[in-house]
Amino acid sequence: MVDRNFMELSHAFYTRNDVLDIARDLLGKVLCSSFDGIVTSGIITETEAYAGVTDKASHAYNGRRTQRTEIMFWDGGTAYVYLCYGMHSLFNVVTSLQGIPHAVLVRAIKPLEGIDVMKERTGKKAIGDKEGIGPGKVSKLLGIHFSHSGWSLVEPENQLYGDRIWIEDRMIRVDPSEIVSGPRIGVDYAGEDALLPYRFRIF
Repeated sequence: MVDRNFMELSHAFYTRNDVLDIARDLLGKVLCSSFDGIVTSGIITETEAYAGVTDKASHAYNGRRTQRTEIMFWDGGTAYVYLCYGMHSLFNVVTSLQGIPHAVLVRAIKPLEGIDVMKERTGKKAIGDKEGIGPGKVSKLLGIHFSHSGWSLVEPENQLYGDRIWIEDRMIRVDPSEIVSGPRIGVDYAGEDALLPYRFRIF
């Protein structure tokens, strides 16, 4: 396990009932990964909330359960990572209690640690803030793959070889006036639910 001096988010943070509150509260937190002992991280700057069985934009709408979406019904603090367009791994945090399939998509990060590794993963000569805008880019920078779906963010002893994904609170203050909310992206199929202001970002 990587020796860290920062406070990791607790299980209780993720199991709260209001997915919108959690999506907002994740702004300013630091999403971290460690593979082969190498840490990469980024400050979360944009999220989207998905409110389970009542949300037409959610993969779990109307209680839909498949081999992929079953993880959404697990306990809060679990990674739900799915493959989009056959090429992009998108990282989500499962929230609420077991059986309630709430989730938050991390849409953007500000790259922080492991910049040289991020360059290797992306083939970029430089990594600026814009390189972390977009959920596919988030996973690419941090080495997160859809095969990591189901990993616990709070129980590192369950992971093999010390590899893990987690989120830290580094006491980065985000003023509520700095948060912009609006409709989620790419969910036009959800009808009126596509217009819900469930996307949060720091401007």
